[in-house]
Amino acid sequence: MPGAIRRRVIIDSDYNTLGDDGQLGVMAAQLQAQGALKVLGITVVSGNQWLKQGVADALKSVERLGVEQQIGVYAGANYALTHDFKTIQRELKEFPGGDGYVGAWSKPEPKSASDLVAPPDGFATHTKVQSQSAIDFIAESVERYPGEVTILAIGPLTNIALATREHPEIVPLIKQIIYMGGAIDVRGNTTPAAEFNWWFDPAAAKAVLRLPIKQTVIPLDVTDTVKMDKALYDRVAHDPAKQTIITQLFRTLNGYGYDGKNGFETNPNYTTNIWDTLTLAYLMHPSFATQTVEEWVDVDTGFGANDGKARGYTSSPPPGLQKMTVVKRFDNPAFFNFYVDLLTRPVPVRPLD
Repeated sequence: MPGAIRRRVIIDSDYNTLGDDGQLGVMAAQLQAQGALKVLGITVVSGNQWLKQGVADALKSVERLGVEQQIGVYAGANYALTHDFKTIQRELKEFPGGDGYVGAWSKPEPKSASDLVAPPDGFATHTKVQSQSAIDFIAESVERYPGEVTILAIGPLTNIALATREHPEIVPLIKQIIYMGGAIDVRGNTTPAAEFNWWFDPAAAKAVLRLPIKQTVIPLDVTDTVKMDKALYDRVAHDPAKQTIITQLFRTLNGYGYDGKNGFETNPNYTTNIWDTLTLAYLMHPSFATQTVEEWVDVDTGFGANDGKARGYTSSPPPGLQKMTVVKRFDNPAFFNFYVDLLTRPVPVRPLD
């Protein structure tokens, strides 16, 4: 679509090779190739992985896709604003019952390149992280395109909290933020009360959600109802006419589970939620959201069982909260077609016109 104004997007992510974050990167690159949006950059934050590992995976991702000259990778925050490991250890010990997933905190922090784990197809060979910080890049991009930049916030919100704290002038210039985060009327995952992204840095989530910006939340309330099963997995992994490095990696990284046993290749009854990619689908096709509510959303902070818990208010909210759209249900068949199509397109993607 020559001359068309594309959606301008920053992907703020605790990136990985081809989990949900990496899948979103692939899908966004394919949409960019067809002129449907413009990815201004990928800003990486610690969450699923430590920052250095996430940056390494993102660099390989853009290089693998052939878009390394078009989509830069920017390193952001390595630590949460306040949620340190000692606090996390105490909370998990005193308030058990979650799924045990703590992301980066489950492994030693890499101090050098020798501590990083290469993607199955190796590290990036020529693509380097940008010298500008993620925080400054977010601010500069929003100022360059006032009222045009959507942030897809699919990790902890530390980068966005820091960008808006250090550059408060950008707040009214952000078009919108679409989050994957929170568990509002359902059980959490990392803890019984809290969803992982907002649990990892509750103070950042609380600060960003209170900004006077158009906001949409894709919480566990909806992602718990969008399941990948063996049939959907096979549409991506095993279509003989659409085999690429992406479908191969999808099979390698999603077919056997984290323990090498619990995955689609070994257990045909295995299922898993789909999380982050719903943000991109909602941006492109808001009609995919078949049930939404308008709520004031907040996050609990401070030591305790509810640290990181999201709260939604339909009326009489506490002072300082912002009203936003909370997605409750999705058109799963339409989303699945969107998902499969973008993950099975040819790679490298064609260059921009």
